[in-house]
Amino acid sequence: MVNKISFTIDGQEIFATEGMSVLDAALENNIYIPNLCHHPDLKPVGVCRLCGIENEGRMQMACITPVANDLKILTNTPQVVESRKISLELLIANHNMECLSCARGNDCELLKISSFVGVDQLRINQMRKPLVLAPIDNSNPFFLFDPNKCVLCGICVRTCEEIQGRQAIDFINRGYGTTIGPFGGESFKDSICESCGECVVRCPVGALAVKNYREPSYEVESVCSYCGVGCGLILGVQGNEIVNVRGNRDAKTNNGELCVKGRFGYKFVDHPDRLTQPKVRQYLLENDGVRIDKADRGEWVDVDWETAIDVVSKKFSTIKKESGSDAIGVLASAKCTNEENYLFQKFARQIIGTHSVDHCARL
Repeated sequence: MVNKISFTIDGQEIFATEGMSVLDAALENNIYIPNLCHHPDLKPVGVCRLCGIENEGRMQMACITPVANDLKILTNTPQVVESRKISLELLIANHNMECLSCARGNDCELLKISSFVGVDQLRINQMRKPLVLAPIDNSNPFFLFDPNKCVLCGICVRTCEEIQGRQAIDFINRGYGTTIGPFGGESFKDSICESCGECVVRCPVGALAVKNYREPSYEVESVCSYCGVGCGLILGVQGNEIVNVRGNRDAKTNNGELCVKGRFGYKFVDHPDRLTQPKVRQYLLENDGVRIDKADRGEWVDVDWETAIDVVSKKFSTIKKESGSDAIGVLASAKCTNEENYLFQKFARQIIGTHSVDHCARL
């Protein structure tokens, strides 16, 4: 049985599950506490210092404070407001402020927090050092990294370590020169990064951004076709074109996570060379499967599935009759499920009578 905890936030009674943090409990009850380095998929670290709260006169970070019975949490005391404002000012003092051209647009946590806390532009201008833009890492074919927009929240670093187990990026340099990047300051393209994009989708600002991102008109649920796992997808669509893909967090197979193929390999859907219906050589339709010279085989003709399957079955029968079962070989696919591949090899061995079965995953 799950134990429920009762406590108050700004005088409002809250019920939470034992083991939750004050921040998670607040957000679950539609009480906003500013936060930048927190993500529900990752272990809390409390480094951004924006989720400050007051508990019995002591300042604490809501993301690393566990709920307990009879807590009396305050989120808007003068001490909390001043601390939060100073932390925010330090974060944005040298942040790239070109929000109109930022890939995040209005979906930026820093912009949301700035609106909530309030920003004194005069104080920010006094704190800003002379603008010296760091070079943007544009080497990865799918996303870019702009260190000028990075707030060093560490979400990308923890994502790569805790979720992917890759550790392709980390904090590098010290002091004002601290930034995020691969080992030795090499580019993303030359690093061990797998381009899964998990760090990109969790970045709360525009530091990690998908290249040529387009906002969809609507979204539809689908299943990835690249392998037999069956990861759930949410396809972003404009008109009749897929413009982006994100993982479906409700899908039990992947819980919202995707590999590089599932997240960025969707262009084939709208490719002009993609086959959208079966095609059969003209001679197979006219000569009922009779073998003729290669030069006379004719053009590809669009047919329905019933016709295509009928042609294939007749061709199998002809080859088996003329040359025997071992003249036929079958190649299974990793895009099929385990059950489908099992039936495929069963069909090859028991129906066709051949043991010449191979699989693309071996290559």
